[in-house]
Amino acid sequence: MIAVCGANEATEEERTLAEAVGRAIATAGCALVCGGRGGVMAAACMGAKAAGGTTIGILPGNDRSDANEWVDFAIPTGLGQARNALVVASGDAVIAIGGGFGTLSEIGLALKIGKLVISAGSWELDAERLARFGGAGRYRQVATADEAVALALTCARPDLRPLQSPAGHG
Repeated sequence: MIAVCGANEATEEERTLAEAVGRAIATAGCALVCGGRGGVMAAACMGAKAAGGTTIGILPGNDRSDANEWVDFAIPTGLGQARNALVVASGDAVIAIGGGFGTLSEIGLALKIGKLVISAGSWELDAERLARFGGAGRYRQVATADEAVALALTCARPDLRPLQSPAGHG
């Protein structure tokens, strides 16, 4: 599964990018997990469904009907924004598209638990601070949906990882 994070109040550019990300995730044979609501989340789910994929929405409230229409499996949590931890923990990698403070919290939580986070027009983070707190190399900026998903697939699909020798030297 690949997690997609982004604002409910997304720009048209962010929604377009999210739809392409969702489509690429599904085409690669992965499920998409997100917060299940509107904006980036709805666009990513719509793209995944258009490509025949599976979508999972981890909702902040208690009502499954709050999920966008492209969510296959809605998981109501009643946790509010704390559900962000469940979204990022569920993904093998996290793709952040644009986003506000909720997305920033997902980025921080994902980095804290050791996930790869791919930023597509999301928050810019200080490289020195990332390195100081163990996040060096795990917060990557990309420009396109294809770049984002290709990078996420290195975590989500073991068959796509580069081969390494037993000593870990390529």
